[in-house]
Amino acid sequence: MARDIGDRIKKLIIERRLPSGAALPTEPELMALLGVSRNSVREALKGLQAMGIVEIRHGFGTYVGPMSMAPMSEGLAFRTVAGHLRGEDSLRQLLALREAVEAGLIARLAGRMPAADLAELDGLVTRMAREAASGAVAAQTDRAFHAVLYRGLAIPLLSEVLDAFWEAFHRVQMDLVAEATVDPRATWHQHREIVVAVRAGDAVGAEWAVRQHFDNIRQRLHSSGTK
Repeated sequence: MARDIGDRIKKLIIERRLPSGAALPTEPELMALLGVSRNSVREALKGLQAMGIVEIRHGFGTYVGPMSMAPMSEGLAFRTVAGHLRGEDSLRQLLALREAVEAGLIARLAGRMPAADLAELDGLVTRMAREAASGAVAAQTDRAFHAVLYRGLAIPLLSEVLDAFWEAFHRVQMDLVAEATVDPRATWHQHREIVVAVRAGDAVGAEWAVRQHFDNIRQRLHSSGTK
């Protein structure tokens, strides 16, 4: 029942083209529109709030939520941890999913990336070199690199999905993977090779560099004994 009402509220948001932050009809109005009880409306709204579709502000009303990928990140992270504890190779599966998306997109950027984005990537690669010399490339530097890299595709939904993949993978990795001995200079070098290939318009070389980067992550998982 609550799911059906939730679907009807989602349909209402779509049909009225309500943006994030827009006020939804009041509870009495939803009761009249949907022909259901107050408890049924409240139960449905709580379910939608858990998904980030609506935001309930007690004393003020209900609004269209941010529609972010946060629930997706939470779901991916939970699924991966639960699978790992059942003996599945869930972390590798999540890594393979992220690799498939990124390797499949990189060719579209080769020779087409704006100069400003390339300059920003150069700066991040330089930061990686400094961090590698100190012993480890920071996770946030890696995250920033991939965010800037695919920003040039100008697909906001894609950026959110990739960020959700990254967030879920690294949260799970920190919880489950013991510290492994991996040369951080390899991480720096692989990111540098990605930029070199993209700048040169070398689609094949760019994809190869991306896959080398993911191979490096797989080696880290293997050396830590993680499935």
